[in-house]
Amino acid sequence: MAVDDYIRGMTGHEVFSHHIAAHKVIPGREASLGELNPPLPGALDAAVKGMGVERLYSHQVAAIEAIRRGEHTVVATPTASGKSLIYNLPVMEAVLETPDTHALYLFPLKALAQDQLRGLERLTSAVFAADPVTAAIYDGDTPPHARKKIRTRPPHVLMTNPEMLHLSILPYHASWATFLRGLRFVVVDEVHTLKGVMGSHMAWVFRRLKRICRYYGSDPCFVFSSATIGNPAEHASSLADVEVSAITQSGSPASTKHFILLNTPEGASQAAIKLIHSAMHRELRTIVYCQSRKMTELIAMWAASKKADFGEKITAYRSGFLPEERRDIERKMAEGELLTVVSTSALELGIDIGGLDLCILVGYPGSIMATWQRAGRVGRSGRDSLVVLIAQEDALDQYMMTHPDLFFSMDPEKAVVNPANEVLMAKHLDCAAAELPLRRGEPLCRQEAVADKLARMEAFGSLLASADGDLLFSHRKFPQRSVALRGTGDTFDIVDAQSRELIGSVDGHRAVRETYPGAVYIHRGDSYVVTELDLDKRTAVAQKQRVHYFTRIRSHKATEILEVSHRKPLGNAWVGVGKLKVTETITGYEKRLVKGQRLLTVIPLDLPPQVFETEGLWLEVPEAVRVEMEKEQRHFMGGIHAVEHAAIGILPLFAMADRNDIGGISIPHHPQLGKGAVFIYDGFPGGIGICSGVFGQAEALFDRTLSVIRDCPCETGCPACVHSPKCGSGNRPIDKEASRVLLEKLKTPLAPALLSGEPVPRFPAPKPEDASGKPPIPKRYAVLDVETRRSAEEVGGWGRARFMGVSVAVLYDSKTDAFTAWTEDQIPEMARLLKKMDLVVGFNIRRFDYDVLSGVCGADFHRLPTLDMLDEVHKRLGYRLSLDHLSSHTLGAEKSADGLAALAWWKEGRLDLIESYCQKDVALTRDLYLYGRDKGYLLFQNKARTLVRLPVVW
Repeated sequence: MAVDDYIRGMTGHEVFSHHIAAHKVIPGREASLGELNPPLPGALDAAVKGMGVERLYSHQVAAIEAIRRGEHTVVATPTASGKSLIYNLPVMEAVLETPDTHALYLFPLKALAQDQLRGLERLTSAVFAADPVTAAIYDGDTPPHARKKIRTRPPHVLMTNPEMLHLSILPYHASWATFLRGLRFVVVDEVHTLKGVMGSHMAWVFRRLKRICRYYGSDPCFVFSSATIGNPAEHASSLADVEVSAITQSGSPASTKHFILLNTPEGASQAAIKLIHSAMHRELRTIVYCQSRKMTELIAMWAASKKADFGEKITAYRSGFLPEERRDIERKMAEGELLTVVSTSALELGIDIGGLDLCILVGYPGSIMATWQRAGRVGRSGRDSLVVLIAQEDALDQYMMTHPDLFFSMDPEKAVVNPANEVLMAKHLDCAAAELPLRRGEPLCRQEAVADKLARMEAFGSLLASADGDLLFSHRKFPQRSVALRGTGDTFDIVDAQSRELIGSVDGHRAVRETYPGAVYIHRGDSYVVTELDLDKRTAVAQKQRVHYFTRIRSHKATEILEVSHRKPLGNAWVGVGKLKVTETITGYEKRLVKGQRLLTVIPLDLPPQVFETEGLWLEVPEAVRVEMEKEQRHFMGGIHAVEHAAIGILPLFAMADRNDIGGISIPHHPQLGKGAVFIYDGFPGGIGICSGVFGQAEALFDRTLSVIRDCPCETGCPACVHSPKCGSGNRPIDKEASRVLLEKLKTPLAPALLSGEPVPRFPAPKPEDASGKPPIPKRYAVLDVETRRSAEEVGGWGRARFMGVSVAVLYDSKTDAFTAWTEDQIPEMARLLKKMDLVVGFNIRRFDYDVLSGVCGADFHRLPTLDMLDEVHKRLGYRLSLDHLSSHTLGAEKSADGLAALAWWKEGRLDLIESYCQKDVALTRDLYLYGRDKGYLLFQNKARTLVRLPVVW
């Protein structure tokens, strides 16, 4: 009744009633039921009925029977369609049959695991009263003593999250041997959230898990639970690299849902606040979804401040909050202490916060899938419910308002992951090798892209081959710790300037864009100004401060085409897709008033440029079109810039992506193409498959872009068509009319004569198959070693090597194949000889030998072409190895003495002994150099005491 009254209030409101773009009533539906064959075991069947489930829905039956057959299965049905029983029941059956069965449940949020544990315990307590099924949560909140107990006596069902699997289970798999040997099920809840960067990471985590399972002799069945997406089977298959059966027809009932599209001129945030207050007066339990963390905080703060009596009943909720803050909000919402929660997508998932009546979407969520997932949070108790989508000025929002029939009829988008992302692939291959050495013939390594990447990692030294070359080891013990699954870079901590307490976090890739010095950061209603960004320590310091403005970066970008995957004609133009290198330099930031968004000032910033490789597509604009437009006195740069903005704004119609996942650049004359171009690219290093997936729909993308520009009623451009809220140049220059004319000209055939003189793009040539990258072999080289008269202690430290003096220097000359010894007075003559060499080889020669020689001779030894083998080792490994270690393991030969003995011989006047020892060291250094030059590696014993190859290129 309260929802009906609320709808009447909206439709009769003097302002809202005139701006309702659509009001659709989605009728409820009856349940479709089924029967399992064979039925559930008696005790389990009784327990299910005891929970109030007399019969299963048809989709539950179909999924459970597929899982019983051992099929990897994905269930993609609406919110509240009983997906938990689909995986719990087969697991319980398997435990009844084989008590040493284990299942791994993965949830994207800790709160979901807590909900599921409570539900599973209610089910199992009725079935296994005498010998209960054990279930436990293993996450960051689990105390150390409980973790040890879980590892020692693993439960039947282990509930955890992707990070714990990645960081605490796979690296320590030996401690989980019992669990992994009996692992029969891997349940992945809310799998639609594993898209983009996170999904691409998880594709590799699942590959690593399967690899470890094979080692322990298990082959688990994967069960995926998802919201309704366009490609559930394809998505789950890409994630786990398995064939998957999809169950997509829901048999669950649904109550009547009202859906209103609201396009109010007063602004989405102000309209949302009015709707919140109206709902709270009627005591409707409300969830509000915002597109950004900043807007989430602002709406919660403004709504609470404008109605003081509601202040205690409303809160914000978003990622970046500390775990204990989020748990407290979830509890208060479930228990009715809160009436309204304003959230980012963090509460899109099925966390139990009680029955809700009203869902307010502040802006289109970016995908049809996310829209219906959020809408599914209300009306779950069988009552009628209402969803209100308030349009922002964004192009996609306005497009939905003017095409409501399309909005209500659109199929869900496809989820995109990119396991081929080379940045992420390298990180996880390193992790896999640390967990269990990679064997060249194993299934993972036989894939062409993986084998190619492994070869490059081995050559670079991030993976080290065994002495026989068959196994590959990581050169680090725990590379997992440097891989953040929810981003492409390291996480930055945001700390309070006064208390030094942690108040939030941000992904490293976004840190320079959101936490630069001067940036306004909002946390739980409090505004902070960032005073310091330490890129080395990955920390931002923020000062609590009340401000009346918000901040936004300004930047300029450049792009280079590294590789062309595909290219095809598009009207008069060409569209291409491939690898790009993007360079973005943040030049400053704007201060804008919160009210009215008036620009106050622009403050310069000096930050290092961000350079990354990614995937993208580009539209090549013929020179003839540019010439025509300029003859007509149209702004060509303003036109292509407007096309870029409009295309990015509409692109989420074609892929499950947020516009913040996508970047763009407009260039009036691109040097490689020889013409103007619009680039659209994945905004993450390595690419996440968004633009490559859209390439096949490029014609539809630019047709829809033209439609948005042409149909928008504004005259010069606005956020509903060609303005972008994240434009680094402040939406200048922008010419809406020029963009319309440009796209129409690209569709209209041009005379062949106009196109005949088009420049030919200069794309990078493919690398030749035999390109080894090895430097040329020097015609004449020397190997040098120096012994000193005085120790570091005697001259005041190693930094004063120039005062140590020379007792003997020995030089090997490859031209004469002879060793010569030089005393201190002969060093100038030796220096003249060294200048004739194509290469001087030594071990710690730059840091030590050259400094010693410089103290007795005025020659600049550091200008010589030099190979310092110790420096090369350190570059590869990050730590140093001794000459004796390398020569003994590589050549089977050891040093005859050391520097301390040589110092003692100098004091005894035994130059003959020094010369003999020094010559042997030079011979060892020469032989190591030749071995590495010819074979491409040296041998050493790593920290695990395994003999491995150290790749070298000299």
